[in-house]
Amino acid sequence: MLKFYHHPLSPISRRVWIGLLEKGIPFEPVIVNLKGEQFEPEFLSLNPFHHIPVVVDGELRILESLAILDYLETKHPSLPLMPKEPAAMAKMRMVQMVTSNELTTKIPALLMASDSPEPDRITFRHIATGLDFFSEQLGDSPYFGGDNLSLADITAGALLPLIVRLGVDLKEHPPIAAWYERIMARESWQQTEPDDEAFEAWKKWVSLIIKRRRQQKARA
Repeated sequence: MLKFYHHPLSPISRRVWIGLLEKGIPFEPVIVNLKGEQFEPEFLSLNPFHHIPVVVDGELRILESLAILDYLETKHPSLPLMPKEPAAMAKMRMVQMVTSNELTTKIPALLMASDSPEPDRITFRHIATGLDFFSEQLGDSPYFGGDNLSLADITAGALLPLIVRLGVDLKEHPPIAAWYERIMARESWQQTEPDDEAFEAWKKWVSLIIKRRRQQKARA
């Protein structure tokens, strides 16, 4: 059976977790303790870059969440999550890459802003630009893939619950607010959504790591 190495509070891992659930693929979950287990030899033999998620399928190991999603879609084409039409494929990839390159990279700034009395206007404007782009791509459709869920929805939808919890308001983006309610009602999202206690513990832990890294850079 396919092994899925992940952490339940990682939005990057959550992409693959939701994909596995939506496609109904059997898997064995292996939770990686990110307080050091990712640097141990056993895990480094799977991913020398010490990142999650990792999928092991027989003799094959796959790193990087988007590569894993592509692999799962190709190997398990039933309940398709990837469009075949060129323009729709391009839209899917754009949403995935904007999520990865423009929004996920703002999580540290959002975390620090959530503990500050002064809002980080630059970060929030950047995220608003990303949400405007998403609204444009979504249009009047229920999902980025039209009437059907796609990998674009899974990639963006694994992140948006986190940024909403960190203070991003979707009210100024009505199409995305409606889409957000739609995906959050799906069983796969409900099953992978952390409770408040787990989220607050994760937030404190990641904030501490960010502060330590900033202190180390300041001393360098």
